[in-house]
Amino acid sequence: MKAQVIKKFGDPSFFEIAEVPKPEAILGHVVIEVKATSVNPIDTKIRSGAVPAVAPEFPAVLHGDVAGAVVEVGEGVTEFKVGDEVFGCAGGFKGTGGALAEYMLADVQLLAPKPKNLSMVQAAALPLVTITAWESLYNRANVQNGQTVLVHAATGGVGHVAIQLAKLAGAKVFTTASSEEKLSIGKRLGADVSINYREQSVEEYVKEHTDGKGFDIVFDTVGGENLDRSFQAAATYGKILAIAARSTHDLSPLHAKALSLHITFMLLKVINKEQRQDYGKILREVTNLVEKGKLQPLVDERVFNFNQVKEAHTLLESNKAIGKVVLTNEW
Repeated sequence: MKAQVIKKFGDPSFFEIAEVPKPEAILGHVVIEVKATSVNPIDTKIRSGAVPAVAPEFPAVLHGDVAGAVVEVGEGVTEFKVGDEVFGCAGGFKGTGGALAEYMLADVQLLAPKPKNLSMVQAAALPLVTITAWESLYNRANVQNGQTVLVHAATGGVGHVAIQLAKLAGAKVFTTASSEEKLSIGKRLGADVSINYREQSVEEYVKEHTDGKGFDIVFDTVGGENLDRSFQAAATYGKILAIAARSTHDLSPLHAKALSLHITFMLLKVINKEQRQDYGKILREVTNLVEKGKLQPLVDERVFNFNQVKEAHTLLESNKAIGKVVLTNEW
Protein backbone atom coordinates (compact mmCIF):
# COMPACT_ATOMS: atom_id res chain seq x y z
CA MET A 1 0.00 0.00 0.00
CA LYS A 2 1.01 3.64 -0.39
CA ALA A 3 2.02 5.65 2.64
CA GLN A 4 3.66 8.95 3.48
CA VAL A 5 6.75 8.10 5.53
CA ILE A 6 9.78 9.72 7.08
CA LYS A 7 13.11 7.88 7.02
CA LYS A 8 14.77 10.29 9.43
CA PHE A 9 13.74 13.22 11.58
CA GLY A 10 13.51 16.66 10.03
CA ASP A 11 11.27 19.40 8.63
CA PRO A 12 8.09 18.75 6.59
CA SER A 13 10.11 18.25 3.41
CA PHE A 14 11.32 14.92 4.81
CA PHE A 15 7.99 13.23 4.01
CA GLU A 16 8.08 10.93 1.00
CA ILE A 17 5.71 8.47 -0.62
CA ALA A 18 6.68 4.82 -0.19
CA GLU A 19 5.24 1.37 -0.72
CA VAL A 20 4.89 -0.39 2.63
CA PRO A 21 3.27 -3.71 3.57
CA LYS A 22 -0.51 -3.56 3.97
CA PRO A 23 -1.39 -4.53 7.56
CA GLU A 24 -3.29 -7.70 8.36
CA ALA A 25 -5.78 -8.01 11.19
CA ILE A 26 -4.48 -9.54 14.43
CA LEU A 27 -6.07 -10.45 17.75
CA GLY A 28 -8.17 -7.58 19.09
CA HIS A 29 -7.49 -5.35 16.10
CA VAL A 30 -9.16 -4.25 12.87
CA VAL A 31 -7.77 -2.96 9.61
CA ILE A 32 -9.22 0.42 8.64
CA GLU A 33 -9.37 1.85 5.16
CA VAL A 34 -8.25 5.37 6.05
CA LYS A 35 -10.51 8.14 4.79
CA ALA A 36 -9.03 11.08 6.70
CA THR A 37 -6.50 12.03 9.38
CA SER A 38 -5.60 15.26 11.16
CA VAL A 39 -2.34 16.86 12.20
CA ASN A 40 -1.65 17.41 15.89
CA PRO A 41 1.34 19.20 17.45
CA ILE A 42 2.65 15.85 18.71
CA ASP A 43 2.83 14.67 15.08
CA THR A 44 5.05 17.60 14.15
CA LYS A 45 7.21 17.03 17.23
CA ILE A 46 7.68 13.35 16.35
CA ARG A 47 8.50 14.25 12.75
CA SER A 48 11.09 16.84 13.83
CA GLY A 49 12.78 14.52 16.33
CA ALA A 50 11.78 16.50 19.41
CA VAL A 51 10.36 13.40 21.16
CA PRO A 52 12.35 10.43 19.76
CA ALA A 53 11.38 8.18 22.68
CA VAL A 54 7.78 7.94 21.42
CA ALA A 55 8.52 7.84 17.67
CA PRO A 56 7.78 4.76 15.55
CA GLU A 57 10.61 2.94 13.81
CA PHE A 58 11.83 4.15 10.43
CA PRO A 59 10.46 4.22 7.82
CA ALA A 60 7.83 5.78 10.07
CA VAL A 61 4.17 6.24 9.21
CA LEU A 62 2.94 9.10 11.41
CA HIS A 63 -0.41 10.47 12.63
CA GLY A 64 -2.72 8.97 15.23
CA ASP A 65 -6.08 10.49 14.37
CA VAL A 66 -8.06 8.43 11.89
CA ALA A 67 -11.54 8.19 10.42
CA GLY A 68 -12.41 5.40 8.06
CA ALA A 69 -14.16 2.10 7.42
CA VAL A 70 -13.36 -1.35 8.78
CA VAL A 71 -12.21 -3.71 6.01
CA GLU A 72 -10.87 -6.62 8.07
CA VAL A 73 -11.66 -7.89 11.57
CA GLY A 74 -9.20 -9.76 13.76
CA GLU A 75 -9.82 -12.67 16.09
CA GLY A 76 -11.78 -11.83 19.23
CA VAL A 77 -13.28 -8.61 17.88
CA THR A 78 -16.99 -8.30 18.55
CA GLU A 79 -17.34 -4.50 18.69
CA PHE A 80 -17.07 -3.90 14.96
CA LYS A 81 -17.72 -5.65 11.66
CA VAL A 82 -16.56 -5.09 8.09
CA GLY A 83 -18.11 -1.90 6.71
CA ASP A 84 -18.48 -0.11 10.04
CA GLU A 85 -17.36 3.53 10.05
CA VAL A 86 -15.04 4.28 12.97
CA PHE A 87 -12.79 6.97 14.37
CA GLY A 88 -10.07 7.16 16.99
CA CYS A 89 -6.50 8.06 17.84
CA ALA A 90 -5.03 4.66 17.17
CA GLY A 91 -1.34 4.91 16.35
CA GLY A 92 1.45 6.93 14.86
CA PHE A 93 3.53 6.42 17.98
CA LYS A 94 6.10 3.86 19.16
CA GLY A 95 4.99 0.31 18.44
CA THR A 96 2.03 1.27 16.24
CA GLY A 97 1.30 2.08 12.62
CA GLY A 98 0.12 5.52 11.55
CA ALA A 99 -2.79 6.92 9.61
CA LEU A 100 -0.84 8.54 6.76
CA ALA A 101 -1.41 5.45 4.65
CA GLU A 102 -4.12 3.74 2.67
CA TYR A 103 -4.80 1.31 5.51
CA MET A 104 -4.17 1.32 9.27
CA LEU A 105 -4.08 -1.47 11.84
CA ALA A 106 -5.93 -0.34 14.98
CA ASP A 107 -6.63 -1.78 18.41
CA VAL A 108 -10.41 -1.78 18.84
CA GLN A 109 -9.96 -0.44 22.38
CA LEU A 110 -8.90 2.87 20.82
CA LEU A 111 -11.88 3.15 18.44
CA ALA A 112 -15.53 4.14 18.54
CA PRO A 113 -18.34 4.33 15.99
CA LYS A 114 -17.98 7.48 13.90
CA PRO A 115 -20.70 10.02 14.70
CA LYS A 116 -23.35 9.62 12.02
CA ASN A 117 -23.81 13.36 11.62
CA LEU A 118 -20.14 14.06 10.85
CA SER A 119 -18.19 13.68 7.64
CA MET A 120 -14.97 11.69 7.66
CA VAL A 121 -13.04 14.97 7.58
CA GLN A 122 -14.89 16.30 10.63
CA ALA A 123 -14.56 13.02 12.53
CA ALA A 124 -10.81 12.85 11.92
CA ALA A 125 -10.43 16.23 13.62
CA LEU A 126 -11.76 15.09 16.98
CA PRO A 127 -10.06 12.10 18.64
CA LEU A 128 -6.74 13.28 20.10
CA VAL A 129 -7.84 16.77 21.03
CA THR A 130 -11.14 15.66 22.52
CA ILE A 131 -9.56 12.89 24.57
CA THR A 132 -6.95 15.39 25.79
CA ALA A 133 -9.55 17.96 26.81
CA TRP A 134 -11.74 15.27 28.39
CA GLU A 135 -8.91 13.75 30.42
CA SER A 136 -7.81 17.20 31.57
CA LEU A 137 -11.13 18.79 32.48
CA TYR A 138 -13.17 15.80 33.60
CA ASN A 139 -10.64 13.27 34.88
CA ARG A 140 -7.91 15.53 36.27
CA ALA A 141 -9.66 18.78 37.24
CA ASN A 142 -13.12 17.31 37.93
CA VAL A 143 -14.70 20.52 36.63
CA GLN A 144 -17.94 21.36 38.43
CA ASN A 145 -21.09 23.35 37.75
CA GLY A 146 -20.59 27.02 38.55
CA GLN A 147 -16.80 27.02 38.47
CA THR A 148 -14.91 29.60 36.42
CA VAL A 149 -12.75 28.08 33.69
CA LEU A 150 -10.24 29.96 31.54
CA VAL A 151 -9.31 28.18 28.30
CA HIS A 152 -6.36 29.59 26.38
CA ALA A 153 -6.43 29.53 22.55
CA ALA A 154 -10.10 29.48 21.63
CA THR A 155 -9.62 28.17 18.10
CA GLY A 156 -6.79 25.74 18.81
CA GLY A 157 -7.28 21.99 18.52
CA VAL A 158 -7.65 21.26 22.23
CA GLY A 159 -8.93 24.73 23.10
CA HIS A 160 -12.02 24.65 20.91
CA VAL A 161 -13.10 21.32 22.40
CA ALA A 162 -12.25 22.36 25.96
CA ILE A 163 -14.60 25.34 25.71
CA GLN A 164 -17.47 23.03 24.79
CA LEU A 165 -16.71 20.38 27.43
CA ALA A 166 -16.34 22.95 30.21
CA LYS A 167 -19.65 24.51 29.20
CA LEU A 168 -21.35 21.10 29.18
CA ALA A 169 -20.18 20.66 32.78
CA GLY A 170 -21.96 23.86 33.75
CA ALA A 171 -18.89 26.04 34.17
CA LYS A 172 -18.69 29.73 33.34
CA VAL A 173 -16.20 29.67 30.48
CA PHE A 174 -13.69 32.35 29.53
CA THR A 175 -11.33 32.04 26.59
CA THR A 176 -8.43 33.92 25.05
CA ALA A 177 -7.62 34.62 21.42
CA SER A 178 -5.69 37.10 19.30
CA SER A 179 -8.26 38.41 16.80
CA GLU A 180 -11.91 39.39 16.55
CA GLU A 181 -12.56 36.42 14.25
CA LYS A 182 -11.16 33.95 16.79
CA LEU A 183 -12.92 35.68 19.68
CA SER A 184 -16.21 35.39 17.80
CA ILE A 185 -15.64 31.67 17.15
CA GLY A 186 -14.92 31.18 20.86
CA LYS A 187 -18.27 32.71 21.73
CA ARG A 188 -20.02 30.58 19.11
CA LEU A 189 -18.50 27.45 20.64
CA GLY A 190 -19.98 28.35 24.01
CA ALA A 191 -17.58 30.69 25.80
CA ASP A 192 -19.35 33.20 28.02
CA VAL A 193 -16.52 35.72 27.66
CA SER A 194 -13.80 36.04 25.00
CA ILE A 195 -10.63 37.95 25.92
CA ASN A 196 -8.16 39.47 23.46
CA TYR A 197 -4.86 38.72 25.16
CA ARG A 198 -3.07 41.21 22.94
CA GLU A 199 -5.19 44.06 24.24
CA GLN A 200 -5.45 43.10 27.92
CA SER A 201 -2.84 41.92 30.38
CA VAL A 202 -3.51 38.98 32.68
CA GLU A 203 -3.81 41.36 35.61
CA GLU A 204 -6.37 43.46 33.72
CA TYR A 205 -8.66 40.64 32.67
CA VAL A 206 -8.44 38.87 36.03
CA LYS A 207 -9.50 42.12 37.69
CA GLU A 208 -12.30 42.78 35.18
CA HIS A 209 -13.83 39.32 35.12
CA THR A 210 -13.10 37.87 38.58
CA ASP A 211 -12.69 40.97 40.78
CA GLY A 212 -9.02 40.08 41.00
CA LYS A 213 -9.65 36.65 42.53
CA GLY A 214 -8.59 34.58 39.51
CA PHE A 215 -10.13 31.56 37.79
CA ASP A 216 -10.89 28.23 39.45
CA ILE A 217 -9.40 26.29 36.53
CA VAL A 218 -6.96 27.55 33.91
CA PHE A 219 -6.37 25.33 30.88
CA ASP A 220 -3.09 26.20 29.18
CA THR A 221 -3.02 24.67 25.71
CA VAL A 222 -0.09 26.80 24.54
CA GLY A 223 2.90 26.20 26.82
CA GLY A 224 6.07 28.25 27.22
CA GLU A 225 5.55 31.67 28.76
CA ASN A 226 1.80 31.15 28.63
CA LEU A 227 2.11 28.60 31.42
CA ASP A 228 3.53 31.36 33.64
CA ARG A 229 0.60 33.58 32.67
CA SER A 230 -1.72 30.73 33.61
CA PHE A 231 -0.19 30.59 37.10
CA GLN A 232 -0.88 34.32 37.37
CA ALA A 233 -4.51 33.96 36.22
CA ALA A 234 -5.47 31.18 38.65
CA ALA A 235 -7.36 31.71 41.87
CA THR A 236 -6.02 30.61 45.26
CA TYR A 237 -6.36 26.81 45.49
CA GLY A 238 -6.99 26.76 41.74
CA LYS A 239 -6.03 24.11 39.22
CA ILE A 240 -3.72 24.52 36.24
CA LEU A 241 -4.16 22.11 33.32
CA ALA A 242 -1.27 21.86 30.87
CA ILE A 243 -0.55 19.84 27.74
CA ALA A 244 2.76 21.45 26.71
CA ALA A 245 5.08 21.61 29.71
CA ARG A 246 8.47 20.61 28.32
CA SER A 247 9.97 23.81 29.71
CA THR A 248 11.49 25.32 32.83
CA HIS A 249 9.39 27.51 35.14
CA ASP A 250 9.45 29.25 38.48
CA LEU A 251 6.98 27.31 40.64
CA SER A 252 6.84 29.87 43.44
CA PRO A 253 3.49 31.27 42.14
CA LEU A 254 2.01 27.78 42.63
CA HIS A 255 3.29 27.70 46.17
CA ALA A 256 2.04 31.20 46.94
CA LYS A 257 -1.53 30.30 45.93
CA ALA A 258 -1.46 26.57 46.74
CA LEU A 259 -2.20 25.74 43.12
CA SER A 260 -2.17 22.24 41.65
CA LEU A 261 -0.63 21.52 38.26
CA HIS A 262 -1.99 18.67 36.14
CA ILE A 263 -0.20 17.49 32.99
CA THR A 264 -1.98 15.49 30.31
CA PHE A 265 0.23 13.56 27.87
CA MET A 266 -2.42 11.80 25.83
CA LEU A 267 -0.29 9.35 23.88
CA LEU A 268 0.91 7.51 27.00
CA LYS A 269 -2.29 5.46 27.13
CA VAL A 270 -1.92 4.60 23.44
CA ILE A 271 1.56 3.25 24.06
CA ASN A 272 0.47 1.50 27.29
CA LYS A 273 -1.83 -1.26 26.02
CA GLU A 274 -3.30 -1.91 29.48
CA GLN A 275 -4.91 1.56 29.54
CA ARG A 276 -6.17 1.82 25.97
CA GLN A 277 -9.75 0.94 26.86
CA ASP A 278 -10.10 4.33 28.58
CA TYR A 279 -9.92 6.12 25.25
CA GLY A 280 -12.45 3.97 23.44
CA LYS A 281 -14.90 4.61 26.29
CA ILE A 282 -14.35 8.36 26.08
CA LEU A 283 -14.85 8.37 22.31
CA ARG A 284 -18.13 6.46 22.59
CA GLU A 285 -19.38 9.20 24.90
CA VAL A 286 -18.08 11.77 22.44
CA THR A 287 -20.03 10.12 19.63
CA ASN A 288 -23.18 10.36 21.74
CA LEU A 289 -22.59 14.06 22.45
CA VAL A 290 -21.84 14.86 18.81
CA GLU A 291 -24.95 13.06 17.58
CA LYS A 292 -27.03 15.02 20.12
CA GLY A 293 -25.61 18.28 18.78
CA LYS A 294 -23.72 19.09 21.99
CA LEU A 295 -20.17 18.93 20.61
CA GLN A 296 -18.76 19.98 17.25
CA PRO A 297 -15.35 20.00 15.59
CA LEU A 298 -13.70 23.13 14.24
CA VAL A 299 -11.88 22.35 11.00
CA ASP A 300 -9.64 24.79 9.16
CA GLU A 301 -11.05 25.72 5.76
CA ARG A 302 -7.89 24.42 4.05
CA VAL A 303 -8.31 20.64 3.79
CA PHE A 304 -5.34 18.80 2.27
CA ASN A 305 -4.81 15.42 0.61
CA PHE A 306 -2.05 12.94 1.48
CA ASN A 307 0.17 14.32 -1.27
CA GLN A 308 0.05 17.66 0.54
CA VAL A 309 1.22 16.44 3.95
CA LYS A 310 4.20 18.82 3.82
CA GLU A 311 1.88 21.78 3.37
CA ALA A 312 -0.43 20.53 6.15
CA HIS A 313 2.42 20.27 8.66
CA THR A 314 3.75 23.66 7.59
CA LEU A 315 0.35 25.27 8.17
CA LEU A 316 -0.01 23.81 11.65
CA GLU A 317 3.47 24.91 12.62
CA SER A 318 2.79 28.44 11.33
CA ASN A 319 0.14 28.88 14.06
CA LYS A 320 -2.15 30.35 11.40
CA ALA A 321 -4.68 27.52 11.30
CA ILE A 322 -8.14 28.08 12.73
CA GLY A 323 -9.22 24.74 14.17
CA LYS A 324 -7.85 21.37 13.09
CA VAL A 325 -5.78 20.75 9.97
CA VAL A 326 -7.19 17.67 8.20
CA LEU A 327 -5.99 15.53 5.28
CA THR A 328 -8.02 13.14 3.12
CA ASN A 329 -6.75 9.84 1.74
CA GLU A 330 -6.41 11.07 -1.83
CA TRP A 331 -3.19 10.92 -3.82
